[in-house]
Amino acid sequence: MTRTAEVLADDPIWLILIKVVVIFAFLVLMTLLTIWAERRVIGRMQHRPGPNRAGPFGILQSLADGLKLAFKEDIRPVMADKWVYFLAPVISATPALVSFSVIPIGPEVTIFGERTALQLVELPVGLLVVLASASIGVYGIVLAGWASGSPYPLLGSLRSAAQVISYEIAMGLSFVAVIMYAGTLSTSGIVEAQAHGWFALLLPFSFLVYVVSMVGETNRAPFDLPEAESELVGGFHTEYSSLKFALFFLAEYINMVTVSALASTLFLGGWHAPWPLNLIGGGVLDTGWWGVLWFLAKTLLFLFVFVWLRGTLPRLRYDQFMNLGWKFLVPLSLVWIVAVTVIRALRNEQVLGSPTFLIIGAVVIAALVAAAFLIPDRKQPEPDEPAVPMAGSGFPVPPLDLQVPPTPPRRAQVPSSGADDASKEGAGSV
Repeated sequence: MTRTAEVLADDPIWLILIKVVVIFAFLVLMTLLTIWAERRVIGRMQHRPGPNRAGPFGILQSLADGLKLAFKEDIRPVMADKWVYFLAPVISATPALVSFSVIPIGPEVTIFGERTALQLVELPVGLLVVLASASIGVYGIVLAGWASGSPYPLLGSLRSAAQVISYEIAMGLSFVAVIMYAGTLSTSGIVEAQAHGWFALLLPFSFLVYVVSMVGETNRAPFDLPEAESELVGGFHTEYSSLKFALFFLAEYINMVTVSALASTLFLGGWHAPWPLNLIGGGVLDTGWWGVLWFLAKTLLFLFVFVWLRGTLPRLRYDQFMNLGWKFLVPLSLVWIVAVTVIRALRNEQVLGSPTFLIIGAVVIAALVAAAFLIPDRKQPEPDEPAVPMAGSGFPVPPLDLQVPPTPPRRAQVPSSGADDASKEGAGSV
């Protein structure tokens, strides 16, 4: 049992309830603030103000939207399965809340005279809990599309199932190197293993794979194919309204907060202060409630990356998206795991020292970069004659023998005055 698990085992029931309420309130508040910040940041990127009416700087706009959703009419389609239609948003939102329970927010502190760790529960398989919660969450999306009784939500839910399966494999593979270096699946143990160095610097490829996978896992742009408005009118939640739609909205943003917090935990040292702040005063900024500040700052950094990507990149085609997951991230992650295993074995046998390791790594990276620039792009074969006649500017032109059909004759319209006269004559005869 780890030190964190021993401390949490002595928590009284009132302290556990306080932690549950605080985590729930924190996630709901982060959802409201993230929606507001996203609209403000994207508005700034597009040279417009964004929400600026409700409250100072428009900060109450998300709360107003939530209240509006609560009072909207709850409409259920005639062809919908009643109970599954109701349970789907609940199944989607609940795992998003549960997965945050294993993430350490800070070190040991004292709350009302009780010594405890800023974490709800400490498990030896904490990473597996996060992966399991993400897997269960997609059931809510699939059931929502199926229970709506409409083809477009069903297509969106099937897309989401294929997407989550693809990128969850890449996400799980990005954990392997971290587990090898930390020697544990416990989230608090992984944070303690980064006390003197972040895994984002030691394992950069695992970090990049996780960042791409977490965007695909949360159905966010440019990977928001399950709810592509241009094709599916909104995706799996097209037939939902009122509080049920709000639950899907809440689940998406809580998942964003959770994967951002997990990225901070696995690769950016969790609640540890960044260098050189951790050296000030003998590490005083790396203890107590200071850890909450560093944890929130790192989490907000990843949330900004989500917003940045949405305001910058266009939506990918579905085949491009799946090729990126299956043909690039998964194979290279397997190669990376083998390379990390070999390097660790050589270092443990003292065959490979740190300077030699850095030199070999730099040479390999330089070779890969050079190969990426030197390999010529594959050219598409050009047809002998264009299938469609093209004008001088490159735009298609209509064929020269185009026959325009004659315009059909218009129907003779009865003048309005004649109708009025007829109605007058009928009234007079009566």
